[in-house]
Amino acid sequence: MAAKKANKQPTPVRKSAKGVVRKRSATARKKNPKGGLTAAGRKAFAQKQGSHLKPGITKSDADMTPQEMKRKGSWAVRFYGRKKLPPLVDKNGQPTRHALSAHAWGEPVPRTVAAARRIAAKGERLLARYRRIKKR
Repeated sequence: MAAKKANKQPTPVRKSAKGVVRKRSATARKKNPKGGLTAAGRKAFAQKQGSHLKPGITKSDADMTPQEMKRKGSWAVRFYGRKKLPPLVDKNGQPTRHALSAHAWGEPVPRTVAAARRIAAKGERLLARYRRIKKR
């Protein structure tokens, strides 16, 4: 008798706009199509790299703790405040993974450099607010 295979989950299938069925790889399943990593993706990264990734902060500015302000402000300035930005849209006009990361942090997905700079400016304001609170 042949040994039974373990209860293996079927490979998730995704239909494109044209109705073509495509199988998604394990890596693709760990990436959120709206941006950022899923909980499974963060867990896989932690197992592979030994680090602990946290999900993005999507709270409103008024509800954030000082540590959350610092974290989100640092992210915004690091991602969208650099001199030369990576592409924000691909050749088909779709947002890149870099641009989609803004969605995971509760920000609008930037399609232009000006929109990315607005996110960076918001990050600067959050960091300034954090510093004012810490000074007290």
